[in-house]
Amino acid sequence: MNAKGVILNAFERYRLKTCIDFKPWAGETNYISVIKGSGCWSSVGNRRAGKQELSIGANCDRIATVQHEFLHALGFWHEQSRSDRDDYVRIMWDRILSGREHNFNTYSDSVSDSLNVPYDYTSVMHYSKTAFQNGTEPTIVTRISDFEDVIGQRMDFSDSDLLKLNRLYNCSSSLSFMDSCSFELENVCGMIQSSGDNADWQRVSQVPRGPENDHSNMGQCQGSGFFMHFDSSSVNVGATAVLESRTLYPKRGFQCLQFYLYNSGSESDQLNIYIREYSTDNVDGNLTLVEEIKEIPIGSWQLYHVTLKVTKKFRVVFEGRKGSGTSLGGLSIDDINLSETRCPHHIWHIRNFTQFIGSPNGTLYSPPFYSSKGYAFQIYLNLAHVTNAGIYFHLISGANDDQLQWPCPWQQATMTLLDQNPDIRQRMSNQRSITTDPFMTTGNGSYFWDRPSKVGAVAVFPNGTQFRRGGGYGTSAFITHERLKSRDFIKGDDVYILLTVEDISHLNSTQIQATPTPSVQELCSKTTCENDGVCTVRDGKAECRCPSGEDWWYMGERCEKRGSTRDTIVIAVSSTVAVFALMLIITLVSVYCTRKKYRERMSSNGPNLTLQNQHGF
Repeated sequence: MNAKGVILNAFERYRLKTCIDFKPWAGETNYISVIKGSGCWSSVGNRRAGKQELSIGANCDRIATVQHEFLHALGFWHEQSRSDRDDYVRIMWDRILSGREHNFNTYSDSVSDSLNVPYDYTSVMHYSKTAFQNGTEPTIVTRISDFEDVIGQRMDFSDSDLLKLNRLYNCSSSLSFMDSCSFELENVCGMIQSSGDNADWQRVSQVPRGPENDHSNMGQCQGSGFFMHFDSSSVNVGATAVLESRTLYPKRGFQCLQFYLYNSGSESDQLNIYIREYSTDNVDGNLTLVEEIKEIPIGSWQLYHVTLKVTKKFRVVFEGRKGSGTSLGGLSIDDINLSETRCPHHIWHIRNFTQFIGSPNGTLYSPPFYSSKGYAFQIYLNLAHVTNAGIYFHLISGANDDQLQWPCPWQQATMTLLDQNPDIRQRMSNQRSITTDPFMTTGNGSYFWDRPSKVGAVAVFPNGTQFRRGGGYGTSAFITHERLKSRDFIKGDDVYILLTVEDISHLNSTQIQATPTPSVQELCSKTTCENDGVCTVRDGKAECRCPSGEDWWYMGERCEKRGSTRDTIVIAVSSTVAVFALMLIITLVSVYCTRKKYRERMSSNGPNLTLQNQHGF
């Protein structure tokens, strides 16, 4: 069950970053059948053999592992199988498990095309240094030692993975991505200022009262980068500044707006999010308030998500509004992303994060959250280990427990460590999902996901309130500390963990089997192609594909007729000569007949013509 939900999430990543989509099988001749086999594996490319199996076996239910296997099905070999592999890594053959050596084969450019993209240590298709090892020594050694712990990442597509995938499938845009803006360019991503407000949003690189730098380049380049700022200190209470996005065109009917917000003004200042939706009846657009963001913390960048449900052409409208309190600064926004995806349900914001890494005090529990079904839960993050961070999901006692079903059935919790890259398409966030199996039991025979008041241990919130916490389920190897310090997981010493808990019980039902289309063999069983012709299926009908050479070919419904360049030339020359001869005969006959008629008319009409001339004078 958990793997089914993870597979659907992996498809969403493909839609966000490529033009590739997946749909349920509807009887097509060639299709992918996902099975729970022995391990994680897939054939490479479309084998055109009808059902093509792809295995997501035990311990394969990680989103990047699913992405990896579907990349195989889409035609990708492992990165270390490239023909130029030995220029970048060394394979330690004596350290590989017996019988697994074939996994380290290289292939020629005609088999594994790199599509003119450099060797990629960060590829999701690259093996780790410990792949198929027979002991403790690495099986792959990078020639640049800095990449020793980089290879083998299973977080997300790398930039080069996406470059190759989009080149191979001629993707000029992705399916669910809509817009991204970090305000680095002067055109502010096509956004416009309203003429009906009291002030404007200004593109700046810093503000005296904060922020001192933008969010995009935080911790990387001092004094660089830009963001948009509404100065609430220079306007009256109730004054507004309105910034509108460029015109956008939805396709799916649901969107997620994500942005960072900084408040250096008053706690009473607020940001309102509107949608201006256009129709043929209203060319100026209908303005609808979607969310009011109030009580914005002072002095730090904060991440926000807003769920939209737009079906027509629209703009996103950001309205800064001056509150009643004294302001010495204002509101700032940066790193806006809009996509036709689902927003996370909750955000766990962890401040001053680096102090916890590898520390005995690095055991953190999130605040309590509620799922859409009403289950209360917490996340436990263990950073105290020397090399790895662990993450676990706990059910806790909550206000709705009397009305809920126990043991908790088929709720999938997805925990995402956010890569805070300004562009959502370039993020490599680290994600894990677990699902509450109501039949899972503990060592003493009780149900693991039963009501926390029944199976949980006593715990206390920071405010002193007592509650019950059920057992935690997750992984001790969520991410290594080295990877945690890479990319933009930690920005301004802040970390965000995005949380979603959704009911996936509908995935537990048996899949309705589609009626397969007739196979090639069935359709061609009554069709005989002559002269070595091959039967193929086109538009559901059998037809013969006839052989041909440089100057010869077969044609006809059954390839029964032979043609050649020589025959064509002979026929063409003969036809030309015949047509010329026929035209010559017709011309001669026409000339003869015309002359004969002319003589007859002259002899019969001569006297009359003379008389007429005489009478004319």
